[in-house]
Amino acid sequence: MATKTISLDEEAYERLKARKKEGESFSETVKRLAGERSWNEIVGILSEDEARDLEAAIEEGRTYSGERSDRFATELDEAVGTETRK
Repeated sequence: MATKTISLDEEAYERLKARKKEGESFSETVKRLAGERSWNEIVGILSEDEARDLEAAIEEGRTYSGERSDRFATELDEAVGTETRK
């Protein structure tokens, strides 16, 4: 993963350090404070049934999306083939 170096004044650093949890990297602290959630933070929000339903819905969406992409590719191939023959 690429990294960036940033500069913080002493006060900002101390504030960030104070909010850092034990075992947490500064990157993880910034992400948490900036409102992004890691998978570790959302564990336990869904019941097992809800998690299974969500996984099934995601897989269904992926399948549908793949089928739709295949259909568009076929239609495009046919259209390009038709244009080339004219």
